[in-house]
Amino acid sequence: MRLFVSVDLDGLADGVADAQARLPDAESLRFVAPENAHVTLKFLGDTDPDRLDEIQAALMTAVTDADVDPFTATVGGFGVFPSPDYISVVWAGVREGGPELARLHEAIERELTALGFDPADHDFTPHVTLARMSDARGKDAVTRVVRDADPTVGRLDVSELRLTESTLTDDGPSYRTVARIPLGT
Repeated sequence: MRLFVSVDLDGLADGVADAQARLPDAESLRFVAPENAHVTLKFLGDTDPDRLDEIQAALMTAVTDADVDPFTATVGGFGVFPSPDYISVVWAGVREGGPELARLHEAIERELTALGFDPADHDFTPHVTLARMSDARGKDAVTRVVRDADPTVGRLDVSELRLTESTLTDDGPSYRTVARIPLGT
């Protein structure tokens, strides 16, 4: 099973769709389904289902170690990865709640790499992926919107992490929550 750890944007699908609507209709952009929007804290990849119990235990330890109680996060604004010169991902940032997400990420990273999962190969930037860009067609228009627009996606109460299974299909990924790990326990 293909797994990741996330904070889901329950109730913000309309805000995600509104932010996506500001982006140009470029052939190279593939939009994320708004109802699938989330902040990824750790991508685990293909994982043996027999490891679910140890992963959940590690996540509970990480939440305890991070010492993060439920909090409010706000999502908005645009950014890109890896750079404006070469765009592969267009995202909305986390304006409020970033330090809490960073503490959770660091604790999760520490616990799951101790279990043998690959460490992250880039710095953590709390964000919500809105679209992926497959080539440079429309890059200038995307760059202008990212530079000039400042959409607000919305506010959410973060009270849990989710261990999520991602199944890749021809219509895009399908997600299923495998476990919920409450904050502040």
